[in-house]
Amino acid sequence: MIQLTEVSKSFQKKLAVDRLSFSVGKGEVFGFLGPNGAGKTTTLRMMTGLLQPTNGEILINGMNISLHKKNLHAQIGVVFELPNLYARSSVRDNLILFADLYGVTSNRVIEVMDSLQLLERQRVRVDSLSKGWKQRVLIARALLHKPKVLFLDEPTSGLDPNSAALIREYIKIIKTEGTTIVLTTHDMHEAEELSDRVGIMHAGRMVALDNPQSLKNDYGKAEIETEYWQDGEIIKTSWPLADEATKDHIYQLMTSGQMISLHSKEASLADVFAVLTGSELS
Repeated sequence: MIQLTEVSKSFQKKLAVDRLSFSVGKGEVFGFLGPNGAGKTTTLRMMTGLLQPTNGEILINGMNISLHKKNLHAQIGVVFELPNLYARSSVRDNLILFADLYGVTSNRVIEVMDSLQLLERQRVRVDSLSKGWKQRVLIARALLHKPKVLFLDEPTSGLDPNSAALIREYIKIIKTEGTTIVLTTHDMHEAEELSDRVGIMHAGRMVALDNPQSLKNDYGKAEIETEYWQDGEIIKTSWPLADEATKDHIYQLMTSGQMISLHSKEASLADVFAVLTGSELS
């Protein structure tokens, strides 16, 4: 559904994206990760037709975005992190306006509002809504025309747990309907929960691309975390799970009565990111 081939983007003499190549399949949720300045936002803007690549080719559903922007916009939905709604209009009026632009019926507006639990607030002005409710309106607007590809930029950033959970569940639902989703997030749990594959960008290049579990297996280190008494103080430490010496440490602490607690710690995507980029993502 999405194909990038040797895509680069320069701003004056600065190379923001460097020869990026990857693909995203139909119905896949692709987690696009990276710190500020890594190039992922620039890449997202090129994929949605807002920026022109300096070099390379981007295809969305077989169409070159540089040649078919009008047709492209009819097939994608975009939700950026900052809300860009008509603040003085109601939820319903915002959606009706865009429904008219897309040529979809009022029944579709009701259907989308219902799926995101917006019906009871459809007459409420947008400027009186919390960030969580505004985010639901943005997602509803992006889905009115049933896009084949949905781009979500930090869809749950700053939301309360209930709103974030609802949006995550809705992402799972639209995925089952065949929508391809590109998701940027700084929430590692969210990336792991939702993504079929994860791409990590650093300094304009894709430094890793695989499913979350494979990335953790390849770059992470599972550990045993312990708390124990030593000379009247509580010591916290961890040892590699696969290290032969770990079992000797644990046996000694348990037989001496020093052990307080013991549990395993699986490698996380944050650990993977730190290994690949030398910094923490979140």
